[in-house]
Amino acid sequence: MIDITLPDGSVRQFVDGATGYDVAASISEGLARNALGVRVNGEVRDLHRPIEQNADVAILTWNDQEGKSTFWHSSAHLMAEALEDLYPGVKLGIGPSIENGFYYDIDLGEGRSISTDEFPKIEAKMLELAKKKSQYLRRDVSKADAIAYFTEKGDEYKLDLLDRLEDGTITFYTQGEFTDLCRGPHIPDTSPIKAIKLLNVAGAYWRGDEKNKQLTRIYGITFPKAKELTEYLERLEEAKRRDHRKLGKELELFAFSEKVGAGLPLWLPKGTLLRERLEQFMRRAQMRAGYQPVVTPHIGSKELYVTSGHYEKYGADSFQPIKTPNPGEEFFLKPMNCPHHCEIYKTKPRSYRDLPVRLAEFGTVYRYEQSGELHGLTRVRGFTQDDAHIFCRPDQVKEEFTKVIDLVLYVFRALGFEDYTAQISLRDPENKAKYIGSDENWHLAETAIQEAAAEKGLRTVTELGEAAFYGPKLDFMVRDAIGRKWQLGTIQVDYNLPERFELEYVASDNSRQRPVMLHRAPFGSLERFVAVLIEHCGGNFPLWLSPEQFAVLPISEKYQDYAQQVYDRLVQAELRGTVDHRDEKIGRKIRDAEMSKVPYMLIVGEKEQENGIVSVRKHGEGDVGSVPLDAFIQSFQTQVNDLMDGKTL
Repeated sequence: MIDITLPDGSVRQFVDGATGYDVAASISEGLARNALGVRVNGEVRDLHRPIEQNADVAILTWNDQEGKSTFWHSSAHLMAEALEDLYPGVKLGIGPSIENGFYYDIDLGEGRSISTDEFPKIEAKMLELAKKKSQYLRRDVSKADAIAYFTEKGDEYKLDLLDRLEDGTITFYTQGEFTDLCRGPHIPDTSPIKAIKLLNVAGAYWRGDEKNKQLTRIYGITFPKAKELTEYLERLEEAKRRDHRKLGKELELFAFSEKVGAGLPLWLPKGTLLRERLEQFMRRAQMRAGYQPVVTPHIGSKELYVTSGHYEKYGADSFQPIKTPNPGEEFFLKPMNCPHHCEIYKTKPRSYRDLPVRLAEFGTVYRYEQSGELHGLTRVRGFTQDDAHIFCRPDQVKEEFTKVIDLVLYVFRALGFEDYTAQISLRDPENKAKYIGSDENWHLAETAIQEAAAEKGLRTVTELGEAAFYGPKLDFMVRDAIGRKWQLGTIQVDYNLPERFELEYVASDNSRQRPVMLHRAPFGSLERFVAVLIEHCGGNFPLWLSPEQFAVLPISEKYQDYAQQVYDRLVQAELRGTVDHRDEKIGRKIRDAEMSKVPYMLIVGEKEQENGIVSVRKHGEGDVGSVPLDAFIQSFQTQVNDLMDGKTL
């Protein structure tokens, strides 16, 4: 008999060799019917694979991300089976699950290609195969037999994969007439796959190396219910409407120019106002939290980045060095701000009483991303980080971590991000050689992160082995308004740079000690944060952040002077907006202001001029009535101040 410990802590006994399905069936018939896989001591396995020792076991369903991943991996195999049936001679690369769905890289052979027009017939074939309820059968295969199988099949991509695998670790999976080289796991059979949509076709170099052949990559997604597919496709359409590249152009926020260079955004006046407002918001919060502002150059000597390790890490992704007339003198566009901040810390001796030292900068950095990886503002070659580095004593790590968490949550609250999870990334206790720093310091740092997250009541997940080599970290994973997940906000503990730069402080016993360094960036990069914010709110920014908060709309030319008076008074009150002086009908002016997502439209005509009032129309809501101009300004300023202080959303 073996002991199976369930997620609720209860323990049940089973015969040695019982399966995940047996465990699920012992809990309830419904759970067994909906089970897709099983997690055994942290490893996701096939539901029918025997469990041969005492274990912690969790049954995985569609409600678990690991369950979805298993479902989608099995769907990739189903698509490959359909492709082999429809396109004889096709060769297969890899077919993993991804965050939403799956893909398979295929080689159709010379002169053949697949377009989206062919997706319906592939989907139909997949549904036909799924209805056969073919089991996903796992079997161990010797390396020699595996090589023989794919040699006979003529599939050089599988042979390339096999070349890097050790004998005794190789498994095949078969469903129906299809067999693939695969570690698994898979769902029990094909029948749960009831709704299928192929989404896109693209090119992908084998193993990601542009020296290799370019394969065809087909993306798809599947669901156990047609309704879920419909809802997903509706979210995709909504995502297209919210695409920051589309809205950025329509709202005149940013642009790109081939002459300036790919991946180098140009911030237009409205976008600059938005960006500057975010900076002001963060500067104000940082000042209250005891940060000192600094400014560092856009370049640094090669020696600086060799010392920090960034030359080794980012050298291949950096722009070419800037060579000066002096022999051997080289500079780089900076890939990170932290080496510069270390040098600022070293400008004078530090005592334990001086710590923590908190240095903050909106620093622009540069990395040479491949042109195929550039994507709007989310992947650029030049971006500005809301970077700060805290130099503190080991006993101050928890307090400083807690304060940074407060700052991150303040940002989320002010900008309407309500659904987030914090990932605590710790070192691998079984492989400490991968990391630098003493066990004592690691224990202090990891305990501090865990306790700070718990005290703040954060919803967390813990990942062993995901720490950086220089220290543990906390990453905030945020879901936007349509359910997509983004990483926004990170806090990292670093023992590496203080060691590399020989940073010191004089301790209370007069000994010289290394400070601990915390890296933090609630926004991450302004470019990426703005992109996520645009898509999260669909371009309808919080009032305090909107680059154009009002538009004064005179009904006709007769009221242009009064419209200008209203505008001047609003600008004096530090509100941002415009007057629409165009010779257009008021309906057209309102429609254009609505399209530009201006929060408030102030319509002025004869009645408004005579009574010193404005007729207020709110974006997306319509008319809200007429009020004296001073009353509108007072109400507006109250809303803006509350929003900027994070008091209300």
